[in-house]
Amino acid sequence: MNRRSLLAFGLGAGALAAASPALGQNFVAQALQSALGEGQRFTATTLADLARLLSKRAYQAPSSELPEPFNALNYEQYIGIRAQPGAVLWNNEGRGFTVEPLHRGFAFGSAVSLYVVEDGIVRRVIYDRSRFDYGSLKVPATLPDLGFSGFKVFGDPQNGRQREVAIFQGATFFRSSARGQNLGVMARGLTLKAGDPKGEEFPLFRAYWIEQPAARTDNLVIHALLDSESVTGAYRFTLRTGDVSIIDTEITLFPRAPVENWGVAGMTSTFLFGPNDRRNVDDLRPAVYESGGLQIHNGNDEWIWRPLSNPETLQISAFVDPAPKGFGLIQRDRDSAAFQDDDQNFERRPSLWIEPIGDWSPGLVQLVEIPTESEINDNVLTYWRPKQPLQPGADVSVAYRQFWCWQPPERAPLAQVTSTRVGRGRTATARRFAVDFTGDMLRPAQTAAELKAMLSSATGVVSNLRLWPYPERKLYRVGFELEPGNETACELRLVLEAGGKPLSETWLYRWTP
Repeated sequence: MNRRSLLAFGLGAGALAAASPALGQNFVAQALQSALGEGQRFTATTLADLARLLSKRAYQAPSSELPEPFNALNYEQYIGIRAQPGAVLWNNEGRGFTVEPLHRGFAFGSAVSLYVVEDGIVRRVIYDRSRFDYGSLKVPATLPDLGFSGFKVFGDPQNGRQREVAIFQGATFFRSSARGQNLGVMARGLTLKAGDPKGEEFPLFRAYWIEQPAARTDNLVIHALLDSESVTGAYRFTLRTGDVSIIDTEITLFPRAPVENWGVAGMTSTFLFGPNDRRNVDDLRPAVYESGGLQIHNGNDEWIWRPLSNPETLQISAFVDPAPKGFGLIQRDRDSAAFQDDDQNFERRPSLWIEPIGDWSPGLVQLVEIPTESEINDNVLTYWRPKQPLQPGADVSVAYRQFWCWQPPERAPLAQVTSTRVGRGRTATARRFAVDFTGDMLRPAQTAAELKAMLSSATGVVSNLRLWPYPERKLYRVGFELEPGNETACELRLVLEAGGKPLSETWLYRWTP
């Protein structure tokens, strides 16, 4: 069925559904097969038409029902299920990538359709019981087509072996990493209603189309169909591997309903405790976090560093920007001594940096920090929230580049914040801060006479401001105390200046009791 036939199918779907309840219930599956299923020719235009068609119908959640024993798996049982070598796409074909389909179960109950595109033609990846090793599970001799929960991508060949470079699994979540790193921060295809009192809406990818990679390539193209109660969308991911993994993301959204709080280029990470926030912690490790802070390069060419925290109550921060140049959750601590964790190796978790492609409309970088008592919970979320809400009938297109890296590709010619420590002050309510700035520009001796620490707080009272220079380490330490009084939150701002110009990035911090 070509594009014109798909549109005709969509226009007649209401009458067909009324005559056949079964078609109404399976409309998504019918549309997928008719537009971009087995034997069809794949085009990005057809995928966008399919997403547009679905946006004009009521949302139908995918099936999450699973037969025994997959409907009650624990984590250990689930990770014991592994694909056989014969189930890995393009295995032993000498291509730059291979793809491993992932089984459903545990927290990944929703069915996802997988397709490959070979010479422009769609081929469906069919679930087959014999293509998985189930470990200790007792599995029936025959199983229906269960679909998949997602897939892993292996690439970046080194010494004849490929490493895991990405995983797409669960809702619209996906991860990647640079060479030599562990997986950590997680990206989102779309963020809807985060922090809303009525609850967040989690869209999902209903299907993926993976283009067959060329021999020994470092480039893999993945298409996806997004679906949710409020929005549908067509996605194109272009993954490139090497010392840094880069994912270019191109999105076209088709709203079903108005949505004011929405965001793109979203990512989640974990911050349990660190030198700036050890509230109620009894742990032999000095710190536990995947990302230490939010970095922003805003449209005014200001570089911002906002240390993360694990607050007592939900905290939502907004950084208004007419045209962002980049932002991301960054892990700056690369010394294992900062964490002393021989299992998790937080110092090897990736930073994720977003670089807009094209003009982004005015909006804000939104940061959500959620209280948690467990390091397995992603309690930090950040994303770009456009000023304009989503409206039915108004398609929205956005593009951006993700850098999964050791450090962002662009670094400001400014001193960076390398440490934020917070502790008890001179009174029962005061808090003492020590902020370290490090950079080559802090080495000259004359800097000490010219440099000033510009500190302010929107509420509360700051005092006892002191500056300790350590030029041999290219480091300046700023110390001060905050007396919050009866305030429930204090917004602090600190930057080093010399000759009236910034010598450091801007340190922002929200203190809460």
